[in-house]
Amino acid sequence: MDFKLVIVTGGVISGLGKGVIAASIGKLLQSRGLSVSMIKIDPYLNPDPGTLNPVEHGEVFVTEEVWHFKPGRGVEFKIAEIDEDFGHYERFLDVNMHPSSNITSGQIMLSVILGERKGKYLGQTIRLIPHVTQAIKERIYGVAERERPDVLIVELGGTVGDYEAMAFVEALRQLRLEVGSHNSVHIHVTYVPFVETVGEFKTKPAQLFFREVLAAGLPPDFVIARTQSSLPDGVRAKLALYASVPADAVFEDPDLDVIYELPIYLEERGLGRKLEEKLGIKGEPDMGGWREIVRRFRRGEPRKVAMVGKYWRMADVYISIVEAIRHAGASLGVMPRIMAVDSEELERGKGWNKLEEADGILSTPGFGSRGTEGMIRAAGWALREGKPFLGICFGAQLATVAFAREVMGWEGAHSTEIDPDTPWPVIDLLPEQRMIKEVGGTMRLGGHEVVLLQGILRRAYGRDRIVERFRHRYHIIREYAERMGEEGYRITAVDTSGRIVNAFEVEGHPYYVGVQFHPEFKSRPGRPSPTYSSFLEAVRGS
Repeated sequence: MDFKLVIVTGGVISGLGKGVIAASIGKLLQSRGLSVSMIKIDPYLNPDPGTLNPVEHGEVFVTEEVWHFKPGRGVEFKIAEIDEDFGHYERFLDVNMHPSSNITSGQIMLSVILGERKGKYLGQTIRLIPHVTQAIKERIYGVAERERPDVLIVELGGTVGDYEAMAFVEALRQLRLEVGSHNSVHIHVTYVPFVETVGEFKTKPAQLFFREVLAAGLPPDFVIARTQSSLPDGVRAKLALYASVPADAVFEDPDLDVIYELPIYLEERGLGRKLEEKLGIKGEPDMGGWREIVRRFRRGEPRKVAMVGKYWRMADVYISIVEAIRHAGASLGVMPRIMAVDSEELERGKGWNKLEEADGILSTPGFGSRGTEGMIRAAGWALREGKPFLGICFGAQLATVAFAREVMGWEGAHSTEIDPDTPWPVIDLLPEQRMIKEVGGTMRLGGHEVVLLQGILRRAYGRDRIVERFRHRYHIIREYAERMGEEGYRITAVDTSGRIVNAFEVEGHPYYVGVQFHPEFKSRPGRPSPTYSSFLEAVRGS
C-alpha cells in the first residue's frame, strides 16, 4: 500500500481539541488535492462509546453506515456509535466516515482473545507485543486498504503516557518504521497554560510529556501548542528545545472565535508547506471556498436559542447540535447565541427566564428519567406561547408527551421508558426492540430512508425522500399520533413502511416540529441541515 501517514498525539491533558487539529490538518492536505482518511484510536475497553454516560465521555456520534464487527467466529456487534471527533472529521472534510475507523481497546482485545480461542495463535504465548500491536496495525492497514487514501491521519485519544494507551503508542512506533520516516509525520499536541498570577506561559507540563514521547520512540516532527493566545518567541524556543525539533516546527492553536478558521490559521503560519516538505508531496493549496465559509460565521443578526437538556455538566454532549445551529445561522445571516437550560433546574422553578428571553427553543436528545419533566414542561410552554420549537429524538418524544397532556387532556401521558404504567403510552418501544436484552449496539442505528409528507420539512428539503441518521429504541406510537391529529398534531415523516413516525409538526403554531432522527450529524459548515435551517428561519422571524 502506498500512502502517507500522519500521527496526532496529545500530552498534559485530554480534551485539548486534538480532533479539531487532526481535522484541520486533513483540511490542509485536502486543499492540496489529496484524498484523506481519518482514524481515531480510543484506548478504553468498551467496543464503542454507545453505552457510556454522555457527561463522562461527551457526544456519541452516529455514522450513516452500520458496521458489523466480527471479532471471532459466531460473534458479531453492530457499530454505528463512535467518538465525537468523527463529527469534526466529517464537518471539516465533508465526507462520511466509516465506523470501523474508530478503533478501541475493546475491539482489539476481543479480536485477539477470541482469535486465540479459535486457534489463531496455536503454540504461542499471547502478549501485548507482538500480538496486540499486530492486531492494531492490521486494523489501521485495513482502513488504508479499503479507502486507498493519499494520506491517512491517525489520532490517538487521551495522552501519551496513559497506561491504557501504551500498546497503541508502540504500534504507532512500529507503523512509522514500516511506512518509512519519509512517508510519515508525528504531530504532538501539548498544552501551554498561561498562569495569571505570575503573568507568563508555563512549559513544564509540556516538557514532561515530551520526555514520554521521546522515551516511547515516537519523537515528534511538529509540535502544536494549545494556548489562550500567541506564544512569545522565548516560550516557543523552549518548547522546541525539549521536544528536539527546530523552532520553526512549533505551531500554536490559540482560542479562536470560529473553529473552522484553524486550517486557515495553520496554513498562514506555514504548517502546510512544512507538511509538503516532510512528506514529499506537492500541491498549491486552494482554500478560497473555505475562507468564504468562515467569513459567513462572522456576521449576522443576533438571535437567542435556548437549548433544553439534562447533560449540561459537559457541553461537548451537544456539540453536533450546537455546530448545526451555527451552520444554519451562517447560511441565513443569523448569529445564534445558544443559552444552556438545565431541565432539572426548570423542575426546581429556575431558568424559565431564559425561555422567555429566547427567540426559539430546542429540546435535546437523551435517555432516562432524570430531568424529563423539565423538558416536558418547556415543550408545553413553547406550545402555549407560540415560541418556535424543535425537538430532536428524545426531545421530540417528550414534546409529543407535552401535546398529549396539554392539548388532548390525557393526564399522565408519558413514555413507557419513564413510566411503564402510564395510562397513555404515547411513546413506547419499537416492536423489534421488545425481545432484545443486550444494550450495546442494539438500537435502531445508522442511516435510514425517511419519507417526507406535506409540511415544513418537506418544503425545507425540497424532496419527499431523504436519508437521515437514527439512534433510538422508543418511538411515537402511530395510533395515538393519529388521534392527536384531530387537534392539530400532524405526522409529517414516516419510514418506508409507514409504520414508524419520523417527524411531526403542530398546525396553527408558528413553528413546532419534532424529528426522531438526528439531522445534526449530516450538517456541514457550507451545507447546513435543512431541518436546522428551517428552525433558524423561524427563530429569525420571531
